[in-house]
Amino acid sequence: MLNIVLFEPEIAGNTANIGRTCYLTNTRLHLIRPLGFMLNDKMMRRAGLDYWEHVDIVLHDSFEDFMEYKKDARVFLATTHATKFHTDVEYKDGDYIMFGSESKGVYEYIHNALVENGIKIPMREDSDRSLNLCNSANIILYEAFRQLGFEHMN
Repeated sequence: MLNIVLFEPEIAGNTANIGRTCYLTNTRLHLIRPLGFMLNDKMMRRAGLDYWEHVDIVLHDSFEDFMEYKKDARVFLATTHATKFHTDVEYKDGDYIMFGSESKGVYEYIHNALVENGIKIPMREDSDRSLNLCNSANIILYEAFRQLGFEHMN
């Protein structure tokens, strides 16, 4: 099973859409607190989460709690500051793919802890913008599943 990790997500709609993808791909969703919304927020329901109770969600109180939870598994950090593209790594069952919050990403100490496994999506270099969090998660997750032969999805 692959794992998507959202560090301090702020926008309910993004988390809801990523939750939908996780549900449909048998991917576990990890949320690291604090969250910028309530999990029962009407924005979550508006995003189509009539299946929310079926999403495999693990809540973590902090980055440190998450790191203890994941044990020796690999964590890839999606960041525009990475040197490797998301297609340059070989994903394995059990990997974690972490995304920072929509407005601030991850803290410097987290970036430094995961920099060796930093990955990015190719984008134009002359922009200070990046893709939407949900789009980024979908792009990277489906590349990982492509490499794994769409394991766990049939």
